[in-house]
Amino acid sequence: MTASESATGRRVTAQDVAREAGVSRATVGFVLNNTPGQTIPEHTRERVLRAAARLDYRPNSAARALASGRSRIILLVLPDWPIEFRLQNYLDEASLVLDRAGYSLVTYTRHPDRTSRPLWESLSPDLVVGPAPFSAPDIASMLACGVREIYPDPDHPGTTDVSLAISAGPELQVEHLHGTGHRRLVYAAFTEDHPSSMIISRHRAASDRARSLGLAALGLERIHYRDDSPDDAIRRWLGTGITGVVAFNDDVAAAVTGAAVRAGLRMPADLAVIGHDDSPISAMFVPALSTIRFDTAALGRGFAGFALHLIDGRPLPASYAVPKPVLVRRATS
Repeated sequence: MTASESATGRRVTAQDVAREAGVSRATVGFVLNNTPGQTIPEHTRERVLRAAARLDYRPNSAARALASGRSRIILLVLPDWPIEFRLQNYLDEASLVLDRAGYSLVTYTRHPDRTSRPLWESLSPDLVVGPAPFSAPDIASMLACGVREIYPDPDHPGTTDVSLAISAGPELQVEHLHGTGHRRLVYAAFTEDHPSSMIISRHRAASDRARSLGLAALGLERIHYRDDSPDDAIRRWLGTGITGVVAFNDDVAAAVTGAAVRAGLRMPADLAVIGHDDSPISAMFVPALSTIRFDTAALGRGFAGFALHLIDGRPLPASYAVPKPVLVRRATS
């Protein structure tokens, strides 16, 4: 017998909770759904909640969605980005805020060569949100499934705001190395079976900022931490006069820095390296890695507030804004 089943083996229902609490079925629904506009005495509300807890009542999500026309699910459609330390932190914080508001956050990665049906066709979420406008077929599919809100708005595709701050970090990486006297830079990332659009976006942002500062566009160097490619790259960079490395993330920065140390280079005198994300390895690595820090918890809360604004019409938090990246300067630059 599962926790949400009665002693008779059947699922505990809202009617069972009503009988246990000595109230009507409607009152149970008003309390458990936090229905606005209802003036239910606090002692009655507490009695219903205690009865639901004693019975370990679990609402039937399918029935609730059918009755209310809402699934209480928000679907975040991510590109093919790696789920790293900071992105996971962002998602955890967003999920916590939305959970407190009665919503479940579900993430869904769409791959370029996908063959499966999109997840919104199975979940019928109240809101589907992504970092870029959806295609016309995707929008048609969402509307056919009864999705209530789509963002970016199909009618205003130029307005996007998912609080993920793609370009600000790479720009600050380049500005830092330029400010410390480096004029020949390269962008380093790991080799991947399926190239990530985030790598492409960050590299483009870094390269654009370099050009705006009068530097050459940054070449994109692919390395792998399991082979000798970082060591080969170090020798090649030194031979072409490169003195600064903009790394996609802190793992890449650690691989480059390790190769530089093995080559006997002085850091940052011979080679400066800056990572991105301020993940735990950046502080623990020897030498400690310079990096870019984002307040990803605040970004996650901002996304959650924005999603609740779209789906429930709640006012945006007064502090709603994309936090600026912060330079963390350590031994490698």
